[in-house]
Amino acid sequence: MGHKRIVCSLRGVLLAASILSSAPALAEQQSVDARLDRLERLVEGLVARLDADANAQAQQANALAAIRTETGAIRAEQEAIRAQTAATEETARSLAVRQAEMSDKLIEFAIPAGEGFKVGKTRVTYGGYVKLDAISQRTSGGQLGGNSILRDFLFPSSIPVGGQASGFDTDFSARQTRFLFKTETDVGTDHKLSGLIELDFNVTDGGNERVTNSFTPRIRHALINYDNWTFGQGWSTFQNVAALPDSLDFIGVTPGTVFDRQPLVRYTKGGLQVAVEQPETVVTAQNGSMVTPGDDQVPDIIGRYNWSGDWGSFTAAGIVRQLHVSADDLLGVDDAAWGYGISLSGKLKVGEQDDFRFMATAGDGLGRYIGLNIVNDAAIRPDGTLDPIFTWSGFAAYRHVWTPRLRSNIAGSWFKADNPVALTTRQVTDESWNAFANLIWTPIPPLNVGVEVMYASRTLEDGRSGNLQRVQLSTQYSF
Repeated sequence: MGHKRIVCSLRGVLLAASILSSAPALAEQQSVDARLDRLERLVEGLVARLDADANAQAQQANALAAIRTETGAIRAEQEAIRAQTAATEETARSLAVRQAEMSDKLIEFAIPAGEGFKVGKTRVTYGGYVKLDAISQRTSGGQLGGNSILRDFLFPSSIPVGGQASGFDTDFSARQTRFLFKTETDVGTDHKLSGLIELDFNVTDGGNERVTNSFTPRIRHALINYDNWTFGQGWSTFQNVAALPDSLDFIGVTPGTVFDRQPLVRYTKGGLQVAVEQPETVVTAQNGSMVTPGDDQVPDIIGRYNWSGDWGSFTAAGIVRQLHVSADDLLGVDDAAWGYGISLSGKLKVGEQDDFRFMATAGDGLGRYIGLNIVNDAAIRPDGTLDPIFTWSGFAAYRHVWTPRLRSNIAGSWFKADNPVALTTRQVTDESWNAFANLIWTPIPPLNVGVEVMYASRTLEDGRSGNLQRVQLSTQYSF
């Protein structure tokens, strides 16, 4: 319609021009008509060309719109793929982090929503892991016995000193395998009630390596949680398990860490924890031997505060304990002395995935709490009174995540005792330290495969020392 209006307008202009001219002759009318016809043909050609151009432009516009639509679809698909890849990597990363936390140290006892099964008003969940360790090690200060606990994990006070160097001894073991189940009972909206039982096979009697390799299960944790209260056996409140490094060894930084599981009653309010826990005095007799009289009267009292944020976590814990021996004991001593200590520990985030973990502990009469009881709580003075033994200890560890499925840890720890050598003899441990590095691969969550190298040393007060060199391969499936 637009094109016809253009033609009509042009025709009108030409006619007007012809009428306004000085009285054209009738003979000239045919010439005017011919000119108008030519002009119409020119305009129609122009209009056709414009139509063709418009069609071409429309086709181009349609093609561009189709390209844009296809490009948008491709981009949307790419974004979906990226999102799915990121989600997959994040899942693998979170599983790797969870594996790291669960490795040998801490299993999160919170029950994920919707998991487990119900028995009446009680929901039951279970978990744990199966772990195989292959350990090859040598000791510079003497041959390890076939049933030595040091063949299973680092136990500093068992490192031989003063003897002949051994060759490499190789052991396979699955006894770190553990199983736990937890219950949570619906007691209304005003209260929360849950329980936990955990078993493993470490440090227990069992069959021999010739035939059965069977081991007796033992109780690790047995806890009742009611609102803010915890009753039962679990990690000591003085110990920050979350700060322990991700190691293949059972503990990893044994000489430098608080490590104790025992019966306790604990109250928790926010970051504050206060507990009374099982007392047990360990005394060094006049001949240097270890004695546990069992004469304790006052529970160990522990206070702790936990801080956490995007930066990581930090814990400060203090302990006061009474060391006591009764007159009717075989030591012939009747005395009590006070022990005390403080421990600072934490896990600080470094970048997006790495972290730095640490602990520093010092105190008097802390013996059995440090490094699996490297030294004892107290010695006996000539007048029959107890002399608490002062100790320092600590560790540092760095974890680096190479990929969501590959991580490494490097750590070192140290222990030092201020033994009253006139009372303990010079055959007790003065110092111990160790260092390790590992590489842990998660081929498919929740399976971990790792290799770890470790060096550990122990020195007595008389100057004799011994060391341990170890290579450990482990495979762990958590469920």
